[in-house]
Amino acid sequence: MIAAPGRWGRSSLVAKLLDAYRRTGADPPFGDPLAAHGVAMEGWYWRLTDAAAGRVVVALCGVCRTHQGESWALVALAAHPGGLVREEIVSAPTVGREGLGAGSVLRAGPDRLELRLGGDEVDIRLRDATPWPRRAFGGLGPAGALPRLSQYWHPHLLGARVEGRASLGGEEVDLGSATAYGEKSWGTGFPDRWWWGQAHGFDRSDACVAFAGGQIAIGPLELGSASAIVVRVGDEVARLGPPGALVSASADGRGWRLRGRGPRYAVELEGESNGTQSHCLPVPIPAERRTEPRAEQHLAGLVRVELRRGRRTVWRDSSQLAGLERGDATG
Repeated sequence: MIAAPGRWGRSSLVAKLLDAYRRTGADPPFGDPLAAHGVAMEGWYWRLTDAAAGRVVVALCGVCRTHQGESWALVALAAHPGGLVREEIVSAPTVGREGLGAGSVLRAGPDRLELRLGGDEVDIRLRDATPWPRRAFGGLGPAGALPRLSQYWHPHLLGARVEGRASLGGEEVDLGSATAYGEKSWGTGFPDRWWWGQAHGFDRSDACVAFAGGQIAIGPLELGSASAIVVRVGDEVARLGPPGALVSASADGRGWRLRGRGPRYAVELEGESNGTQSHCLPVPIPAERRTEPRAEQHLAGLVRVELRRGRRTVWRDSSQLAGLERGDATG
């Protein structure tokens, strides 16, 4: 889940050029998006869905750097049912071959997550993982190779069986029936507007949906908005996004609607809050070592998805435990 680049030979000129290229946030074909890039913000996100219990647990860690070079991390935890949201700022986080660490608050690796925020805890192991398939590019497709995008996104864990427990608001919870999802996002910080979603909890336990979109820029050049959708059904993983697929998206007070069409696949997705209250999750402001509460995420929204290959419907289903998020810095 978290690694350092090593396949190119660290002492070579090629390795130095690769390091400089990756410090722009980009990754070459068949690179490792999970390795640290050295940008202002690198965020890891885990979502645990227990469909039988109707429970969702969210954990995140954003490793940030100020203009002065000081490193710090935002660690946060949220859960449904209930309105639990906890956060803490931690100094001197570590990212390396052994995993991710944020003081005594968080430790994470390819198959584990341990988090302690006050009296709330998550202690799990991940088994039988379904990682992102071996492809030239990650969740953004070829766009992930562009230097200096304002933000990058990669859903690296499309499913895993959970072993472990949590203590949430004084309640001891067995997470042994949950399914895990994991992603990484990185760049200069969060855009002014964005939309995001993820869901397990379908009739098929091997189905997963994730999407992300928002305003994007390359350096100072504003490029408008773009979205990407990923759908996994069994061994089949469909990714739709620019430049190979057209994706339209809207996210407002009425819901989330995405349509994607590419050479092979087409996806239609509709989401709504399902009558649930949103959790207001913190967003890091890397340069200022602080957070802002502006990620409105419904942890148990309703999402309907249809995946087609050509004229044939491959899969159609819905989940009532979808994560659906909107963010807006403009108010």
